[in-house]
Amino acid sequence: MIEPQRRNLWELITWRASETPEALCCLDESGRSLTFAQYRDTALRAAAGLYDLGVENGTPVTWVLPTRPVALVLLGALARLSAVQNPVIPIYRKREVDFITRATGARLIIVPHEFRGFHYEVMARELATEQEELDVLLVEHELPEGDPASLPPTTNADGEAIRWIFYTSGTSADPKGARHTDQSLMAASVGYATSLDLKLGERTALVFPVTHIGGAVHLMANMMSGAAHLVIEKFGPEVIQFLSSNRVHHAGSGTAFFNVYLEAQRRQPDKPIFSDVRTFPGGGAPKPPQLHYDLKKELGGAGIISSYGLTECPLVTMSNADDPDDKLAVTEGRPNPPEAEIRVAKTDGTLASAGEEGELQVRGPQLFKGYVDATLNEAAFEKDGFFRTGDLGCIDAEGYVVITGRLKDVIIRNGENISAKEIEDLLYQHPKVSDVAVVGLPDARTGERVCAVVACASPDTPLTLEEMAAYLREQQMMLQKIPERLEIVPEVPRNPSGKTLKNQLRERFLAQ
Repeated sequence: MIEPQRRNLWELITWRASETPEALCCLDESGRSLTFAQYRDTALRAAAGLYDLGVENGTPVTWVLPTRPVALVLLGALARLSAVQNPVIPIYRKREVDFITRATGARLIIVPHEFRGFHYEVMARELATEQEELDVLLVEHELPEGDPASLPPTTNADGEAIRWIFYTSGTSADPKGARHTDQSLMAASVGYATSLDLKLGERTALVFPVTHIGGAVHLMANMMSGAAHLVIEKFGPEVIQFLSSNRVHHAGSGTAFFNVYLEAQRRQPDKPIFSDVRTFPGGGAPKPPQLHYDLKKELGGAGIISSYGLTECPLVTMSNADDPDDKLAVTEGRPNPPEAEIRVAKTDGTLASAGEEGELQVRGPQLFKGYVDATLNEAAFEKDGFFRTGDLGCIDAEGYVVITGRLKDVIIRNGENISAKEIEDLLYQHPKVSDVAVVGLPDARTGERVCAVVACASPDTPLTLEEMAAYLREQQMMLQKIPERLEIVPEVPRNPSGKTLKNQLRERFLAQ
């Protein structure tokens, strides 16, 4: 039973700590753990430490941390201070982070020294040199602490102030900052916790970047229910034992992760790897329908519990464990929470009937409050407040949503949006490139892979995959966006108006 939601995140944290103080809140692979009471107290001391550094009500703070318990504590500490927090996924590089910190007016950037071979400290200090009002705080597994008695009274009582900015890559070269409140994120969290029927003492796998909007949503959902996070810093086959020995009940959270679970189970078909698993919640990337059936048959539980949402409107639909298998396999569930709305608009502007394809438009309590760049808002919303997702889909007669494609030219790889135009714009600058198109191709492991289709300036000196990757790294592009496939063509196909015929390219290279 999910308790009524509190007005804001800090109120939720203190309520949970008083309700079940000794229950486990989070546990990582190194044995670091916090009960809910310890989580609250640690977040309070960290809030005091950050307050001593100048963070207070309304201070914009950008932070880039791996998925660790300290990141969860930071979420709570900044909530206690009513700061405007801007979590940034660790795969972003200087080019993206520079744009983001300038756009949000960040006064502090919190980073680790190094993670996965990238030196965040170097990047952050370069940014601080170029932005006079930006300070740097280095964090590994502990935050600075202070005396909670020094903290000012709490603010943001109703949860309606802008306290979150999450960036998403769209069809334009620059990422877009979505402004959220505690209430908008908590609405998504209620839907998530209710759909999974999260229970006190259950264990959920936190295996994706905690700086994704799903990190805050998952934290809130677990605070509402009393479920605990099993925190994974670097996901891979080696984490199976950790999740198994700690009795994971909800093993998220997308196609790439599910394939790893399935491969591990097939190496020991006679012994379940997750004996307590109930669901496999997922979203953010296309899933092959057969994957649901395979997971349910071979690993147990209810199979994949899909969701659909965007950074602008997280978890606007979600399946339930008691949905029929044919719905779980091919749909993304129904609007969730019930007050969320989703409709399908045809190209002529009229609303589609059941089963008809069109653009998905959404409205609900989890909808964001507009972009940081307000000039983007007019094109993003209909006059009645529905948000234009740019995604193609349909709604069947029973209200289940099926995603069929995208109007916007975005590739979704491992649950993260990648702008094809951004990659194209940079590759056009390479001396060996005369024309380029970047497309997404289906990938069973990552959902989609990035393929660059290039017409070279000289056939005698073609661009190589290694050259392309090195060049994009030099341009400070995040590794997630760098194409893993390169195809050389005599010319990039275009229609009479000059628009790239990407469907032709997808069909051609899908067949190879």
